[in-house]
Amino acid sequence: MTAPAALLVDDEPLLRERLAGHLARLWPTLRLVGMARHGREALALYQAEAPEIVFLDVHMPGMDGIEAARAIAAEAAAAGRAVHLVFVTAFERYAVQAFEQGAVDYLVKPFDEPRLAATVRRLRERLAATPVPAADPASLDSLLDRLAERLRGPAAPARPRLQWIRASVGSAIRLIPIEEVVYFKSDEKYTLVAWTGGEALIRKSLRELQGEIDPERFVQIHRAVVVALPFVAQVVRGDNETAELHLRGRPEVLPVSRSYTPRFRQM
Repeated sequence: MTAPAALLVDDEPLLRERLAGHLARLWPTLRLVGMARHGREALALYQAEAPEIVFLDVHMPGMDGIEAARAIAAEAAAAGRAVHLVFVTAFERYAVQAFEQGAVDYLVKPFDEPRLAATVRRLRERLAATPVPAADPASLDSLLDRLAERLRGPAAPARPRLQWIRASVGSAIRLIPIEEVVYFKSDEKYTLVAWTGGEALIRKSLRELQGEIDPERFVQIHRAVVVALPFVAQVVRGDNETAELHLRGRPEVLPVSRSYTPRFRQM
């Protein structure tokens, strides 16, 4: 059997090296295939190496550990692989019991070898199991949502809802009324805005937009897509609890992933 591989992701070099040193002592056969400084670098390394285990710092600049975990889990699911995620956090309150189930675990900084040894034991047990257990995508999404809520902390005062989208269209700057937006789609560093008059790219992330748009009007149908309900013409159910969403006034058909289909059961 090929020795399992791991990827370490943390924006602090000393902590990466410390974790690598502990793992070398506790799990000598574990292959370290890379160390990443942030989420985007982690995703690229995962796509290149496909390790069975990823240790992820929660707080990182740019794409944080939660976003990276979603992207890595999606890559693994698409390839039919199991990936085991271990979150590393400096905050005890994020280390909730729910995150010890399935393919998700956690370490609290500064971690010690006994705590890491317990994590290593669980990981080895999972890898030895046949078939190798992995988190259900919908369950993992739910767990990540709960961790993201904890990261945000106490609710902040409500911000005014976004009324206009400021987008570059060719050499011009266009103000798009939010009522004309049909859907938003994440596209690497940008977000695609599809509206009744065309399409444009903006630099604001989909996650940022979701905190500014009206949740009664816009609903998520996929990890990377949010749609305006008034422009939904019909939802056609597919296999494995998936669905396809047809739009009013636009030809494209958008896939609805399994974890979001319950929102459309009455349509």
